[in-house]
Amino acid sequence: MSRRVLVLRPEPGNARTVARLTALGLDAVAVPLFEVVPIAWAVPDPAGFDALLLTSANAVRHAGAGLRTLAALPVVAVGAETARAAEEAGLTVALTGERDAAAAVAQARAAGGGRLLHLSGRDHVATDATAIAVYASMPRPAALPPLDRTIALLHSRRAAEAFAALVPAPDRSLALLVAISPAALAGAGEGWARAEAADAPTDAAMAALALRLARD
Repeated sequence: MSRRVLVLRPEPGNARTVARLTALGLDAVAVPLFEVVPIAWAVPDPAGFDALLLTSANAVRHAGAGLRTLAALPVVAVGAETARAAEEAGLTVALTGERDAAAAVAQARAAGGGRLLHLSGRDHVATDATAIAVYASMPRPAALPPLDRTIALLHSRRAAEAFAALVPAPDRSLALLVAISPAALAGAGEGWARAEAADAPTDAAMAALALRLARD
């Protein structure tokens, strides 16, 4: 397996993904395209909501003291990593969606949780939940290595868009893409040698797909 795997997500997740890929025998290279920072937000009255929607562990890490005010609300999490971060913060996870935010919202509403408060990033995929941004992903300078025989991991639609902006159209045919979801994959556009979404919105599923592509 000689394919290089680029890990574009911000820290601290970048280091965890690099370690996971390295343990699988892949040549993982950290190229974080963003830095995640907290932003000020006003905590709403928890009585107005049935549950918290969390689509990223970054919301848990950067929500700050305001998260305690909402701790009585059950959590609808997207992905195992987000659910784990919520539980480690003392929140109660009622539902873990295995696809994307829209699917998790639909599951929650089918279970009777109609009023969802989405603690999100400043740039996020819109749902019909009430969204409050608690963090922002700030672009950081990045130099990509040669893309020949390279797999790029796209942990978000914004990462996909940023990566695509860095790669001239003629060079796209050199790289393979692994995305956390079909929505994220769509942000990369066309022209890649191969582009697939993982079968679940988890880092483990992305790593497994990268391993399979590296063996092809």
